[in-house]
Amino acid sequence: MTLLLKNVRLETGYLVDQSFVTATETKIVDVLIEDGKFIEIAPNIESSDAVVVDAKNQLLVPSFKEMHTHIDKTYFGGEWKAPTLATEGIFSRLKEEATLLPEQLDVAEERAHAMVRHYIKNGHTHIRTHVNVDPQIETKHMEIAKRVLESYQDQITYEIVAFPQHGVLRNGPEFLTILEEALQMGATHIGGVDPALVDRNSREVLKATFQLAEKYDVAIDIHLHERNTLGEFEIGQILAEIEQRSFNKEVTLSHAFAFADLPQQSLDKLIDQMATHNVGVTTTVPIGSGPITIPVKYMYDRGIKVSFGHDSLIDHWSPFGSGNMIRKLNQFIQRFGYIDEWHIGQSLKYATGGLTPLNDAGEKQWPKVGDTANALLVDAVSSAHLIARQCPISKVISKGNIIHDEEIELKGEFR
Repeated sequence: MTLLLKNVRLETGYLVDQSFVTATETKIVDVLIEDGKFIEIAPNIESSDAVVVDAKNQLLVPSFKEMHTHIDKTYFGGEWKAPTLATEGIFSRLKEEATLLPEQLDVAEERAHAMVRHYIKNGHTHIRTHVNVDPQIETKHMEIAKRVLESYQDQITYEIVAFPQHGVLRNGPEFLTILEEALQMGATHIGGVDPALVDRNSREVLKATFQLAEKYDVAIDIHLHERNTLGEFEIGQILAEIEQRSFNKEVTLSHAFAFADLPQQSLDKLIDQMATHNVGVTTTVPIGSGPITIPVKYMYDRGIKVSFGHDSLIDHWSPFGSGNMIRKLNQFIQRFGYIDEWHIGQSLKYATGGLTPLNDAGEKQWPKVGDTANALLVDAVSSAHLIARQCPISKVISKGNIIHDEEIELKGEFR
């Protein structure tokens, strides 16, 4: 397919007063897309065989990546139901899942479809989902998640984490056979959750996790909710396992609340080790009791790949997920007090896999000819405007195809 976007707004640089960025410069151009790639960007392009779309001066930005969600266990698409109080912490949720997830199997596929469609509508062209593998449902959720995601493979890319939510070793040696079956079904990652808390045997859990990752050549994404020194110990164990094995696949720490409350010296030591081994972090930018919001920009500036996710839309864990990445970015800038054009606009990278139209110095870096055409048309005049005013999306483009198109009232800079 050839797609010609006319009258597109692209960011071209920053306006600076003394040393402060005061605004983002843009220009109106045409953008030609063919075979899923940007092939020409110029003031005026003509093409006889292209589908022509008038962008009407809307801003083009990179599409979003949802890097942490659970499409397999959700209330989304069903009736409203608030979570119950977790009187025993994470173990309350594990007890609930033992009965709840088998009961939801009949609606799990339908609700997973609803979640994926919602993510697409909200500008996502990539989804990483954690999928429960546990003694009750075994690999049934893997079957459902694979079937659902494969039906959208012409619209999005995706990753599937085989996620032993209920622990690895505490379920007996036979559970490892079930986990292996999930990996054989096509998981791209193996997961885990709080090995020191759930299994009470961090070293052996991590040993088994890395062994399976090596055996099936998959990456790792582990949930860590443990705080302070216990969280520090857990992260240190993971880093030691990586170093000992010279493990070279991607490793991601999800949540990693410990980074929010460690002393500076301990924090810096862990960050430097993680940067050395290319270990990334995914966060939902949580706001709650106690220090649980990790220092996103500080970690990124010291070499850590930080990405955003929603975890859920609504399920038995939380009622707050939106699937709206623009809202998530807005929550982030408010949480850290970013009010200026530069800080707000550069925050876009946490939602796009590191892409921003302008680099830190204000040099144009996206889109370039040859880049994959995953993009959004938004009624905004800059990335900062998009995030601060939560401007709407009119078109979602994935691999050069429009996969969502919505009529919106255009207000431009007055939104």
